[in-house]
Amino acid sequence: MSGDRRQQSLLGRWGEAQTARWLRQNGYTVLSSGWHCRFGEIDLIAEKGPFLCFVEVKTRRSGDFALPREAVTSAKQRRLCASAQMYLSAHPTQQRIRFDVAEVYAPEGTATKQPRIVYLEAAFEPPED
Repeated sequence: MSGDRRQQSLLGRWGEAQTARWLRQNGYTVLSSGWHCRFGEIDLIAEKGPFLCFVEVKTRRSGDFALPREAVTSAKQRRLCASAQMYLSAHPTQQRIRFDVAEVYAPEGTATKQPRIVYLEAAFEPPED
């Protein structure tokens, strides 16, 4: 892995940990982090009240070029939905399903003391079959 990619991966994992902490502080229970299946990875799976939330985390140093949420393309959404279906086949629930996106802004990278987290509930709906 190149140095640039390794730094991005490190920043991404750091952002996921920051988001998990934010979720817990805001009343969510984090069930899983980095859940993998053949379709891809779900960054975080959390629940709060009637909702089971599949959370995509996007960490950036700034939003100058584009908002982090813009990286959650329709193709990425389809992969997340397919991964969520795999998760649900192994972990059935009566909870309502929601797809959220967390934008983590870390101007100093992993040295950022207080990252800004913008949490978007129901950021997208699953595509119709």
